[in-house]
Amino acid sequence: MRLGTSSPLRHSTAVEWAKQQVALGCGTVVFPLSCNDPRDLIDDYKKAASDFGLTIAEVGIWRNAMASDSAERKRNRDYCVGQLRLAEYLGARCAVNVAGAFGSRWDGPYRENFTEEARLEIVEMVREIIDRADVKRTYFTLEPMPWMAPTGPEDYAKLLDEVNRDRFAVHMDVINMVNSAERYFQPEALVDRCVALLGDRIRSCHIKDVHLREEYTFQLEECAPGKGEFPLRYYVSRMNEIDRDMPVILEHLKTDEEYITYMNYLKEELHGIS
Repeated sequence: MRLGTSSPLRHSTAVEWAKQQVALGCGTVVFPLSCNDPRDLIDDYKKAASDFGLTIAEVGIWRNAMASDSAERKRNRDYCVGQLRLAEYLGARCAVNVAGAFGSRWDGPYRENFTEEARLEIVEMVREIIDRADVKRTYFTLEPMPWMAPTGPEDYAKLLDEVNRDRFAVHMDVINMVNSAERYFQPEALVDRCVALLGDRIRSCHIKDVHLREEYTFQLEECAPGKGEFPLRYYVSRMNEIDRDMPVILEHLKTDEEYITYMNYLKEELHGIS
């Protein structure tokens, strides 16, 4: 298991970036640049990561490849291809996006996200990006979401079969899969199903926490590690069984200070898993 964060922290140079990540306790990183940045700058960060022993867990995309506007959809898919090729160049474990939303918000919850037509479009989108990028070492992945495919381990396993591309793999965010009382109250069983169904297809993981509010109706909220009820040590232990170099990326905090605080929490909570 290699801890990392989604934050590059405040820095001025690639060497300072890598040095700070190591000082924080990271063994892996999310690459902080994009395919649109100058190649010499990309090379500086690539070299700094290597020099400081940091693996590159993932290259983020975070664009709606299913946008209803055709010009926007083309731009976003071109960017997906560019980011996947960047992941290949860097030797990153994966490039990651969400499937995309069929509405105005790029990652929003819409009934249309769950139509048969949407499913077919998602499958064709993933195939198009992988086929165009033509990568050999890295993988294209989709982060699971509560309100768009894939929503859980069974759905992800089905999508892997539907896409039928060996460069399509799994990005694991188990907290995003907690979208029901069953999954909230039986989290170990959810993690176990992820391992059984997705196993060595998992390339990178996110870590955070989830809290059940004492309100009607059933209301879950994402929160920082230790502020919720999810068995994070069990989750990471099972991911570590799959791959002892599995990236585990802390995300969705607001400040550098919060990342430092909760990385220190994780280092203590996950002590002994290696």
